[in-house]
Amino acid sequence: MNAPPRFELFVLDDGEKPVEVTEDTKIPNAATFKIVKQDHTLGNMLRAQVLAMPQVLFAGYKVPHPLHPYFLLKIQTDGTITPQTVLEQACTKLITTLSALEAKFKREFSFKDVEGTVAEDPYGATGTGGQTWGAGRDYLDF
Repeated sequence: MNAPPRFELFVLDDGEKPVEVTEDTKIPNAATFKIVKQDHTLGNMLRAQVLAMPQVLFAGYKVPHPLHPYFLLKIQTDGTITPQTVLEQACTKLITTLSALEAKFKREFSFKDVEGTVAEDPYGATGTGGQTWGAGRDYLDF
């Protein structure tokens, strides 16, 4: 009832910036990024990618309120690199990782089509005694 229309959760308004940067004056080498029209999905992926970098001392995110479509990402570095640069590198690495995952996913399903297995239900179970998709392979076996 109080929720905004769905399109307002992901469509940027005219002139609206997708990312706003606020330098932290109390903590050295830290900044807070307000990322608009996104939610926990991107927030958690960015936080994890930023934390994997050796120059980062702290990274965390929060969604202040579920009805407001943005999250805050705070990054503190050791001073050898700026938080903005860390975020740019993390985004680039995350895009590369997701592209590789997409390619592996598409490749795996192209192999499934070549093998000629015909699934009887949308979950991949075949008619041979309840074996599941991939004949014993795990979904991580790319």
